[in-house]
Amino acid sequence: MQECVFCRIARGEIPVQLLWDTPAVAAFRDANPQAPIHILIVPKKHIPSLDALQEEDGALVDELFKAARELARREGCAERGYRVVINTGADGGQTVPHLHLHLMAGREFGWPAG
Repeated sequence: MQECVFCRIARGEIPVQLLWDTPAVAAFRDANPQAPIHILIVPKKHIPSLDALQEEDGALVDELFKAARELARREGCAERGYRVVINTGADGGQTVPHLHLHLMAGREFGWPAG
């Protein structure tokens, strides 16, 4: 099995422009954007999915959402609105087995989602 691509990005082994970089969380633009603004926010700790979070990960979850909020402000989309999505498992649309948030904005989103 190939090593996790998000872990490799977080360690700097795959070059990307980091929009957020703390000891616990990294964020970068999605390589296959689904909106004009599409940023992935990942914990540097390998956590396979939302379902795998542990109680001790509470501060990490706080930081993931803080990054989403601050990046939305930096990108200029906080006032108009944005979507934060966490896909979990195959049926939930998760394609990379590493917990990550999608911050998407710059267009109107419908409901129900896909």
